[in-house]
Amino acid sequence: MIIDILTLFPDMFVSPLTESILKRAQEQELVNIRTVNIRDYAPGKHHQVDDYPYGGGAGMVMKADVIGAAVQDVKTPESWVILMSPQGKPLQQERAFELAQFQHLVIICGHYEGFDARIMDEVDEEISIGDFILTGGELPAMVLIDAVVRLLPGVLDEQSPLEESFGNRLLEYPQYTRPVEYQDKRVPDILLSGHHEKIRLWRKKQSLLTTLLKRPDLLLNREYDQEERILLEEIIFKGDLT
Repeated sequence: MIIDILTLFPDMFVSPLTESILKRAQEQELVNIRTVNIRDYAPGKHHQVDDYPYGGGAGMVMKADVIGAAVQDVKTPESWVILMSPQGKPLQQERAFELAQFQHLVIICGHYEGFDARIMDEVDEEISIGDFILTGGELPAMVLIDAVVRLLPGVLDEQSPLEESFGNRLLEYPQYTRPVEYQDKRVPDILLSGHHEKIRLWRKKQSLLTTLLKRPDLLLNREYDQEERILLEEIIFKGDLT
């Protein structure tokens, strides 16, 4: 996969892209992440990327001709152009899985008071990371990139993304490690039993329980297999939480 990030502040991406999983994915050539400075496409001596809004109002608006030139320079027939925007559809794990199938993502990071609306002709999708406002689109772009890249084949253990929270519209089961006892709290005996099938069922049940307690909305309109239905009945009707 190739990811082009269109931004006014490419240096903001230096550290996030050179650490941890994103660093290893690039070293293994599983993804090629490039930053593109939008200002390089602004004409004139001062390379102006924004201007006052028509009709008045506070702040400055990023120019459509500058953004359009940057997009067209990196865009290919395989590209999917994303605008990071608080007006976009909230990012969810299912969409991250879908975006991981693309060959080329172009991510536009906004700044100032927004974009000239005519830039939307260049955009395939708007994505938000939540109902709040940030200074620019750089931090949301980092979130999106991390969410997508870790799902690319070979980046993580093949089963790992499926077991994480939201991987199957359920929150992850609780995890434990050494020591066995900490502040009078002991690791559940089932995890020490070595019985893999019982451990698997316990984890699935705990995942359902955690989702029910913390994010019951995720359980709505979800298809359940027979095993999950039995476990839910034990939790809801029999009060069995173990």
